[in-house]
Amino acid sequence: MTGSDVSPSFRLVYAPGVMPGKWVRVWNERLPGVPLTLTQVPAAQTGGLLLAGDADAGLVRLPVDRTMLSAIPLYTEQTVVVVPKDHLVTAVDEVSPEDLADEIVLHPLDDVLAWETLPGRSALERPATTADAVELVAAGIGVLVVPLSLARLHHRKDLTHRPLKDAPESSVALAWPEASTTDLVEDFIGIVRGRTINSTRGRTQPRPSAQEKPRRAAAEKGGARRQPAAGGPAGRGRRKGTGGTPKNPRRGKPRRGS
Repeated sequence: MTGSDVSPSFRLVYAPGVMPGKWVRVWNERLPGVPLTLTQVPAAQTGGLLLAGDADAGLVRLPVDRTMLSAIPLYTEQTVVVVPKDHLVTAVDEVSPEDLADEIVLHPLDDVLAWETLPGRSALERPATTADAVELVAAGIGVLVVPLSLARLHHRKDLTHRPLKDAPESSVALAWPEASTTDLVEDFIGIVRGRTINSTRGRTQPRPSAQEKPRRAAAEKGGARRQPAAGGPAGRGRRKGTGGTPKNPRRGKPRRGS
């Protein structure tokens, strides 16, 4: 099988918590003949998969290697603290890092927040994953600070969350290898940016077919006929000062000679 016989496809990786569904739906509507393959991988692995050529594009958490990857920032998430439902901080609408000073704040190894100094007290060991940390919160061992989407991803009935102000935030971006900006990548960029299917940005628009060219020429010619040039026949309707038409500039009986 030659390369030209291979059906096109688009491979998209995404970090946990990122929800690509709305863009995937638009893709399937616009390009039904091009399958889109979704693969969720840990946030730290998305950049490596893109650089290795194992995916065409990714919905990643910043930062990424901008020397090798192109990236379009999409949005920044709110940071929240996950606590048991009967925790004291549930009495307020918003929490500050100072409110967690006496708490054990869990710091999983796959944390996506760039902390300079983690609030609260450190646990004896770092949980391997955010999912493991959520289990520890449910067991009453500590609290967890994560982007809002991860709190929703690992939602439990016995846990809740509150916004945490003055904390690092996680930004999500669309990224792809800078040297591999294909037509399909441009299509997905257009979808993510909300371009319409008829937008002239992104991919080059197809040239008119042999059947369309005569139609366009006829339409343009007809439009030109409907717009006469200034000073042409349509501009010589009345003679100045007579009020009549060119053929009969003045009506009335002729004067008799004196």
